[in-house]
Amino acid sequence: MNDELAIRGSWWRTPLLQRVARLRAREDQVFLVLALVIGAVTGLTVVAFIVVTERLGMRLYPAGGAAWRRVLFPVAGSVGIGYLLYRYFPNARGSGVPQTKAALFAREGFISLRTVLGKFFCTSATLASGIPLGREGPSVQVGGGIASVLGRSLGLSPEKVKALIPVGAAAAIAAAFNTPLAAVLFSLEEIMGDLHAPVLGSVVLASATSWVVLRLLLGNNPLFKVPQYQLVHPIEFAVYAVLGVAGGLVSVTFTKLLLDMRARFLRMPKKTVWFQPVAGGLLVGLMGWFVPQVLGVGYGYVGEALNGRMALNLMLVLVVLKLITVTTSYSSGNAGGIFGPALFIGAMLGGSVGTIAHRLLPAYTATPGAYALVGMGAVFAGIVRAPMTSVVMIFEMTQDYAVIVPLMIANLVSLFLASRLQREPIYEALAVQDGIHLPSSEARQRQGLRQVARVMRPASEVLASEITVGEALRQVRASGLRSWVVVEEQGGDQRGGSRRGVIGVVKLSTLEQEAGEDSSRKVGELVQEHTFPHVHSDQGLDLALERMGANQIEVLPVVSRADVHRLEGIVTLRDVLDAYGVGPDERG
Repeated sequence: MNDELAIRGSWWRTPLLQRVARLRAREDQVFLVLALVIGAVTGLTVVAFIVVTERLGMRLYPAGGAAWRRVLFPVAGSVGIGYLLYRYFPNARGSGVPQTKAALFAREGFISLRTVLGKFFCTSATLASGIPLGREGPSVQVGGGIASVLGRSLGLSPEKVKALIPVGAAAAIAAAFNTPLAAVLFSLEEIMGDLHAPVLGSVVLASATSWVVLRLLLGNNPLFKVPQYQLVHPIEFAVYAVLGVAGGLVSVTFTKLLLDMRARFLRMPKKTVWFQPVAGGLLVGLMGWFVPQVLGVGYGYVGEALNGRMALNLMLVLVVLKLITVTTSYSSGNAGGIFGPALFIGAMLGGSVGTIAHRLLPAYTATPGAYALVGMGAVFAGIVRAPMTSVVMIFEMTQDYAVIVPLMIANLVSLFLASRLQREPIYEALAVQDGIHLPSSEARQRQGLRQVARVMRPASEVLASEITVGEALRQVRASGLRSWVVVEEQGGDQRGGSRRGVIGVVKLSTLEQEAGEDSSRKVGELVQEHTFPHVHSDQGLDLALERMGANQIEVLPVVSRADVHRLEGIVTLRDVLDAYGVGPDERG
């Protein structure tokens, strides 16, 4: 009987396995076809995302609806979605862009189907309830997740699956913004960090496919309808430079406020995580009671500012209120991105500067709408740090080449000022807060050089943080190493067992000095858990050597980018010197 069932079950399984084996043997040929599929599926998903969010939002907030809705729904939505994110979809909270980059650089391209579904439904409900976050960042994670799921289901190698992540991200942005060229630039500039990435062809193909799907289903409607731009007088370039300064300052304020507030929420007890999003919902509800324009991402109001139909006082108020509500909503753990809010804040800021300039110099400046348009790009460039994407995105939205030069001026000034006042980009800083260390552009450039992965060895000898200095000293003296990695118990892993994580490095000289004062002191008290020296396996040996010298140690822990406390091995000074060919001469 069992044999018969096995035979019946194998009639479909065997041909399927054979097809998967053939696909693995022809990964390069399959890649372009898969880019088409990812573009189409992601385009359909983002269109569904737009339709579900807008229609649900219209039901919750009908025209002429009562004011109590503006308080009730943000609070109720943040509480309900906060519990779902905590209980079922922990990887679906936040923007989605840092998580997508983490999947690419630290998790072998892995984004689960559960995360994709959770991101779609939780973000849709969150945005429809009036929380003022954006859908574009979550769309990036959904697109990257679709690419990851399809690639892994076909049995592609991890490297090929990782290469599909920017393909899905580009398809998502193309459909979310109706800007296929800007989507390609964003995927390469921000997600990959390399405008010359070898996946360029697949990224372009997926972006174009997704854009075609959007046009077929929702028509060729631009995200914003704006009047034709005209440069009235060369003096306007100085005003746009001033707008760039304002955009840079607002960008830095936004970034620092968000990071500081999020750090405070992360320090709260874990049992409060599910309830934390209500802080954002409550604040949005209270402000929305008095200023309804605060609710939602507000693209309709952006359109009014672009066409010069919004009062100066209201635009100035919205810049401040949106800064507060967006940073609180995001920091407290609601699902949603910062793309849309950056464009909203930029439009209000630019409209305000343009209105003031037009009142002071009516004969020498354009209408406020032109400045609102440039302000969108300036704040976007300052917050997201993707200046090329910003310029091309605004150009595609307006189809007006004349706006390019003012955009470039404002973007350059904003980016320069933001980079000086807040050196770490927002997505990298958010990832670090989550314990994920994304590679910098310098680190990616060194990937072809000598890497730590080539010489690292298993961490067979470590010191437990709970032992005393006296016990540690006896253990260290029996070994030839003069620096030791310190580890401690850090809770259970996914399989229910305990996990030991690295918390620092201690030197023999430190142990000897401490033994003379208090040999009963715990070893864990001698290290700084959050700032210990370390390297990642994909970093260069020159960096390892530099950090050994800076900390006067001869052993460095090699840790995971996804979790800085996860020990993957160690690298010693002798290993590094041997790799450079300066080991001891054994002939003597």
